[in-house]
Amino acid sequence: PDQPPAPYPVAKEPPSFGLVLGLIAIPLVLILLNTVSGVLLEEGNPVRNFFTFIGHPFFALILAALLTFYLLGIRRGYSRRDIQEIATKSLEPVGLIILVTGAGGVFGRTLVATGVGEALANAMAAFNMPVILLAFLIATAVRVSQGSATVSMVTAAGLMAPIVELGNYSAPMVGLITIAIASGATVLSHVNDSGFWLVSRYLGISEKNTLRSWTVLETILGGVGFLVVFIISFFV
Repeated sequence: PDQPPAPYPVAKEPPSFGLVLGLIAIPLVLILLNTVSGVLLEEGNPVRNFFTFIGHPFFALILAALLTFYLLGIRRGYSRRDIQEIATKSLEPVGLIILVTGAGGVFGRTLVATGVGEALANAMAAFNMPVILLAFLIATAVRVSQGSATVSMVTAAGLMAPIVELGNYSAPMVGLITIAIASGATVLSHVNDSGFWLVSRYLGISEKNTLRSWTVLETILGGVGFLVVFIISFFV
């Protein structure tokens, strides 16, 4: 039987490794130049202003996407309609990821704005809970409730700030508290975490198997990290 026609034209040769690597590296290099120029050059310098513009993540990523459309699409025989369809399909798996991340950020800012930090400081004083354990539990609670590890760390750090200021802890202890927050923000990644869906959708793993693999892996990493800093805290 005749084979059905391919939905898109197939190029005779695959793109070179250097071309693909270059397209991936373009936004990284531009963002790096922006960062380096901000450190080495004084404010108002024309070169710094130029790198600030082209090195902004939005501009760098859009430029890389446009170059990819042209070099891997138009030059290789794809029509504009083909490119539009491919780009549209690529947005499907990230829609939920963007939604979950945005909702988590809103929730995290709400927690910080309501002044929960002072209430937690009073609660810790009442229960005499170790600050390392409290930092871990706060980050874990935020992580489980809203999903994003980044938002969990930022939120937990904001909530712990009044406690750290009142406690007048040493620099090593503050470092351990920071690691405890990061550990709490790592554990129990599940369906409200954008990273969970990133692994599930792009690797083609079912939700059940992602819970068995990704969630368990993240929980082990965060749990071991917390146990290490908790033990070290007794010697600091």
